[in-house]
Amino acid sequence: MNDALSIFAAAREAGGAVALRVGETSLTFAQLAGMARARLRTLEHDTRDGKPYPLTATNTLDTLVTLYALLAGGIPALVLDPRLTSPELQALQDAAARAGHLAHADAAAIMFTSGTTGTPRGAVLTGDALVASAAASAANLGWRDDDCWLLAMPIARVGGLSIVTRCLAERRALALVPAFDAALFPGWIAATRITLASLVPTMLMRVLDAHPAWTAPDHLRALLIGGATASAALLQRARERGLPIVITYGLTETCSQVVATPWDARFAPAADGAGMPLPGAEVRVVDGRIEVRGPMLMAGYWGSPALPAGAWFDTGDLGEIDARGCLFVHARRVDLIVTGGENVYPAEVERVLEEYPGITAAGVFGVPDETWGQTVAAALVARPAPAPETLARYLCARLAPHKRPREICLVETLPQTIAGKLDRQALPALATALQPLRLRD
Repeated sequence: MNDALSIFAAAREAGGAVALRVGETSLTFAQLAGMARARLRTLEHDTRDGKPYPLTATNTLDTLVTLYALLAGGIPALVLDPRLTSPELQALQDAAARAGHLAHADAAAIMFTSGTTGTPRGAVLTGDALVASAAASAANLGWRDDDCWLLAMPIARVGGLSIVTRCLAERRALALVPAFDAALFPGWIAATRITLASLVPTMLMRVLDAHPAWTAPDHLRALLIGGATASAALLQRARERGLPIVITYGLTETCSQVVATPWDARFAPAADGAGMPLPGAEVRVVDGRIEVRGPMLMAGYWGSPALPAGAWFDTGDLGEIDARGCLFVHARRVDLIVTGGENVYPAEVERVLEEYPGITAAGVFGVPDETWGQTVAAALVARPAPAPETLARYLCARLAPHKRPREICLVETLPQTIAGKLDRQALPALATALQPLRLRD
């Protein structure tokens, strides 16, 4: 494992420096190394078969200590989201069993994504790729001795994991909170003297709504906004508050951001779209689809051949690059719903719906929403019509909260293409018939 991601190497190089702030407690790299060393002895006993270690990644000290131990010990972490239901976890276990032996060298973390089929695929992120991603971010933002990065994003998502690896690689502090809370956000920034923070647009909107008079303190030098498209209205609100916004674009397969607006343009980033490729990353648009390559790209998917050296990766996202080299993202993957910065793959939700008695076909689509960006909706062909309360209980038991349809409608047939496939582009026209489905989150 690259020493940049070793908590033991960090302890040797900067042992007395603060590495982690949790509430009013501060821990140094040396203290975390001691905790990780003890944890690693247990992990090495539990991972003798060479398989990735399943890590249910909560925003807790315990998860961080385990993650530091895994990275230092060269044991791949199979990162699992604590919000997943039992059926969703079983689907990941089945996918892991099908994938078999992890053949990719230097694997540091495996994070599952779902493609157009809704089938989970494990993106294999190597130590070198995570370090390259950290270096690319640093080339834009730089580092100061007093930097402290707020970790309010879920560690189970690449946006949260990358904060951990960036701070570890640069021997800088991070501040851990259990979950994002708009009401508490300004207090965290002030009390812990946060200099860097990452949010999705929905989070930023909630902060601005909850604190109409809040403006950025001088020590906050960048708010990174990614995971979904930030509207022009939201960016204008941020500008009026004097917030230092850096817009980013990236994905799990690239260890987080590969494109960002310049830090120097943090008070007026809107004109630059999603920004320019970070150092080391290359971005091109082929037939309207965004492709990327660079040292921060994953090794490949678990159970699939490794990506060839220098390979371009088709993100499936749609966009264009202007004459200055700025990337403008027009739409995330055409089959993808982005709600509150979370990715929802319609095919996965459709499969769950079609397993419900009486539902013979389902078409899942996104509905524009001012707060969430999009919410999940479903058109159903059903005989008989499902009882809403029973369907809601069924969905809550099988899908994580962000994947559950909030509105449904019943139709005689779903729109189809000439080839007889579900016409996803025609589904939004059914939005006028949607009715709310009351869910228990």
